[in-house]
Amino acid sequence: MKFCGGKEITNTKTNTKNVILKYFLLSLIFIILTIITQVGGILYILSIYLAKKFKLTKPIHRLSIFIVLYLISTFILVPIIAPVFGREKIDNTDFIEPHTFFYTLMNRNYVSPELNELLRDISIELENKHKGIKLVYLDANFPFIDKFPLLPHLSHNDGNKIDICFIYQDSKGKIVNNKRSVSGYGVFEAPNPTELDQTSECKKKGYWQYDYPKYLTFGSINDEISFSEIGTKNLINLILRNKNVEKLFLEPHLVKRLNLNNSKIRFHGCRAVRHDDHIHLQIK
Repeated sequence: MKFCGGKEITNTKTNTKNVILKYFLLSLIFIILTIITQVGGILYILSIYLAKKFKLTKPIHRLSIFIVLYLISTFILVPIIAPVFGREKIDNTDFIEPHTFFYTLMNRNYVSPELNELLRDISIELENKHKGIKLVYLDANFPFIDKFPLLPHLSHNDGNKIDICFIYQDSKGKIVNNKRSVSGYGVFEAPNPTELDQTSECKKKGYWQYDYPKYLTFGSINDEISFSEIGTKNLINLILRNKNVEKLFLEPHLVKRLNLNNSKIRFHGCRAVRHDDHIHLQIK
């Protein structure tokens, strides 16, 4: 009897640990999916509920339900609901596109109607200036709820902000649509020895995160291309001449190198991350 009782207590403790571990993993997956996509966490919980309701016990069943729910939501339901929250999906055209499909799939391609219109105008003007060249964007905003953080960004939370890729050129100086990293972030146009090294200045002050996007490239590509000063300056000037633009973030050494002089160009501060791999644009 003593042995059986001991065995029962051991089994109970094991079951309790398994339950705790199960809910910990469920919570972790929910948090990760929510951080990355905003809606993925809720859809994951819904997929578990549906799997139980229809007595589908295999992991592949739950995964299949989640994938179907997620794709339907992302490409059909979310674009319909987002305008209620003052957001709309960026219009991808012959002149504007995301750097990778990731930004569309993860619901990170939503902006206010005003910013969407601005992007359309800039993309057309850019193509007129440089034939065949597209406006390529990175992270914008999630579709729902102001102040909901789009990590790792500090301010992409109201539909009025977006990151835009630099313009690059090939070895012959011809402007191209190619970029330098898989994600679009993390391959920097670093300062020359004679230019201000803001990264070093910020890191000396203890802001260790200032250059962490170097870990978010997901691979460096197209090593044969280089930063186009002419193309990027033209793009920035097209952005700045719009009266609805409030701020543009760019690393100080690039502001000087490109000979840019506009009150809308701001230093983002050491609490953010360096901006010599992309342009941050926000409207009023």
